[in-house]
Amino acid sequence: MTTPLGDISRCHTDLSALATLPISEVALILGDQLNASHSWFKTVNAKRLFVLMEIRQETDYVTHHIQKVVGFFAAMRQFAQALSRAGHQVFYFTLDAESNQQNIAGNLTALATVLPQLKRFSIQQPDEYRLDKYLQDFSTAQSIPVDWFDTEHFLCQRSVLNDWFGQQKQVVMENFYRRMRNSTGYLMSDGKPLGGKWNYDKDNRNKLPKGQTPPAPLCFSHDVSQLVAMLERQHVKTIGTIDANNYLWPINRAESRQLLDHFIRYLLPNFGRFQDAMHTDFWALYHARLSFALNTKMLSPREVVERALTYWQKHQEDVDLAQIEGFIRQIIGWREFIRAIYWQQMPAYAELNFFNHSNALPDFFWTGATRMACLSHAIQQSLDFAYAHHIQRLMVTGNFALLLGVNPTVVDGWYLGIYIDAIEWVELPNTRGMSQFADGGILATKPYISSGSYINKMSNYCTSCAYQVDKKVGEHACPFNSLYWNFIDQHFDKLKTNPRMALMTKQWEQRSESDKNSLRAQAQFYIENINTL
Repeated sequence: MTTPLGDISRCHTDLSALATLPISEVALILGDQLNASHSWFKTVNAKRLFVLMEIRQETDYVTHHIQKVVGFFAAMRQFAQALSRAGHQVFYFTLDAESNQQNIAGNLTALATVLPQLKRFSIQQPDEYRLDKYLQDFSTAQSIPVDWFDTEHFLCQRSVLNDWFGQQKQVVMENFYRRMRNSTGYLMSDGKPLGGKWNYDKDNRNKLPKGQTPPAPLCFSHDVSQLVAMLERQHVKTIGTIDANNYLWPINRAESRQLLDHFIRYLLPNFGRFQDAMHTDFWALYHARLSFALNTKMLSPREVVERALTYWQKHQEDVDLAQIEGFIRQIIGWREFIRAIYWQQMPAYAELNFFNHSNALPDFFWTGATRMACLSHAIQQSLDFAYAHHIQRLMVTGNFALLLGVNPTVVDGWYLGIYIDAIEWVELPNTRGMSQFADGGILATKPYISSGSYINKMSNYCTSCAYQVDKKVGEHACPFNSLYWNFIDQHFDKLKTNPRMALMTKQWEQRSESDKNSLRAQAQFYIENINTL
């Protein structure tokens, strides 16, 4: 049954009607600040006006997936309606409103113009450097005072890496994770990790066995046709596809919690075990798909972890320690670490290009039209669902872009646009650092590259591919194989000093010159004919 999309009939939408209200404070809520538990909302204040905005400033800075734009707008509208029902004063700028200046500063200024008693703006710290700088500049450029607030979402502060590790050149995520375990007490007993180990990652790298069928993913069914029609009328450029009558992603806190509970009950028992697996028949596998709800703050990381821990404690016969540890590591380890790297390294981080890569992204990244089964499936899934799990992103699309030598700025733009959960604080370190190694090792200890053998090991992609995974050169040779060795050849001087690449650089050195030339020629042929593969 289709769930009707909540309207904004309870919200103020007419600027001229505000003049009679005794508003002394305007509080800005960004599209990724939908935190119902924030202290702002604990009491109703008739003199405070919350404002949410659908603006071209945010739809146009990169070409987004249509499901991403619709998801944010739908969740924002649901949140605004919920605040209004709770008695708060809310103003909502729809994208097509005549009064909409299509940028934050313009709309805040417009509100100030019609509110004679306005004394201050209140702003939660944005999670993107781009918006943080923009709003800091806005704060200093006008006369109305601005009060800044924490988003009350993350488990640690922006400055946590410097606070904990000082000026240490590189912080390894595992060390950060252990500090987080100690500070939160999660999976700890008397200062030691439960089970005697911090990390069970080696137990969590299995291919999906033949005949095993994961539970069907929980998908919602929203009618978002009005939002889609609005985007079309406003000529907002998007990528990907959408079923406007059956939008599948959660758009409010209740649905987000329902998705969390579904994951804990049905998927967590096998989450870690198959978290790196890929399969053509199952787009969601055992993954939680909570990142959109988390990154919009409809869910909090503490809530997610503690609900999972509570379930695990009562069902240890179904969920072993390796599964719960693998999940918690993703939330309190990787997610918090990525954010910390982002704020420690920006803005210079966004310009790093360790390998000086400059190639274009292949055309099939926008269509999925390639005979390489792994890329075709991962990209088409991304276009269909605005989603791919971390190994599809890292070891299929990201791996290929790195081996091909694509400009990391172009790669950033693709990832930032195509995935529903992509906000720059989480996308940029994962892409430029982890996936493309463009930071030279600030985030990861080695480039995450592989030949076709890894993809074959973790998926069923190679069984239906036009290319042969066991061939390095010649007709129908898997492109990943020659591109992999070509990459090592091209960047040999930078890779040979990396201890984790020593085995592969040594193997390259030991190859005959004839073999090297054959691999180079095969890779060059693929690079020159990339859009026909």
